[in-house]
Amino acid sequence: MTKISSLFLVIATLIMGREGWALEDCSQEQARLRAQVHLLETRVKQQQVRIARLLHEKEVQFLDKGEENSVIDLGGKRQYADCSEIFNDGHKRSGFYKIKPLQSPAEFSVYCDMSDGGGWTVIQRRSDGSEDFNRGWNDYENGFGNFVQKNGEYWLGNKNLHLLTAQGDYTLKIDLADFEKNSRYAQYKNFKVGDEKNSYDLHIGEYSGTAGDSLSGNFHPEVQWWASHQRMKFSTWDRDNDNYKGNCAEEEESGWWFNRCHSANLNGVYYSGPYTAETDNGVVWYTWHGWWYSLKSVVMKIRPNDFIPNIV
Repeated sequence: MTKISSLFLVIATLIMGREGWALEDCSQEQARLRAQVHLLETRVKQQQVRIARLLHEKEVQFLDKGEENSVIDLGGKRQYADCSEIFNDGHKRSGFYKIKPLQSPAEFSVYCDMSDGGGWTVIQRRSDGSEDFNRGWNDYENGFGNFVQKNGEYWLGNKNLHLLTAQGDYTLKIDLADFEKNSRYAQYKNFKVGDEKNSYDLHIGEYSGTAGDSLSGNFHPEVQWWASHQRMKFSTWDRDNDNYKGNCAEEEESGWWFNRCHSANLNGVYYSGPYTAETDNGVVWYTWHGWWYSLKSVVMKIRPNDFIPNIV
């Protein structure tokens, strides 16, 4: 009887042992499968990130270069230094053209505004908030945005601004509009942007217009020391060149010729009119709507001071 009991005990132990081994094997298999699933999920997420990045790069490339038929083809008969030369050569239709400033190594596309007397080279446009202007130094240096649609938002690039304005004396005109269908303008003689060595510093001359002189801060002598943008170096969140103890570009979420910090910031965050935020980081022109109103549209455009339209 004792032998039989011992036999049953051995058999039971073997059965339980096999069940234990089976459970252990099952747990290990579950762990292995979970690890595989996690690995696959990680790879899928990585692929999704890569796909999103590639799509974005393709979109940026499309927007920056434009469709083949978006640039008005002038037949390659001659190279133009700016839109004023195109206008005076008989091309009166506003649109995208290729220009090549005198010291530029290559052609690039610009929007030529042939209205308002003609010959204006558009260097910046805000229209609907579709473009992100909170960008780093390289983007602002090389330019970014929508060079396809005539109302597309873009920044022509600090390199190109320097090449354009180094050719001679240029007038800057800034067309501004609010959300109540009002419009104003500010105009500055002798607009010039310095070279890379001087951090693309801003130089402006005599003001005229209806929007007030926000760029030079002449609206009040006591604030000019911090409100003027005259001779300010360009700043971005990753290249702080302002006179403020903090980083204006980081706080205002844009690149601009900041001082301490601004009385004008046309690259600011796009809001719909009056806004509230931690800082006055909207599309601001202080002398028209103050710091807490973000404008609906902006066009910054230039042409030579001595431009005489060819009306033939």
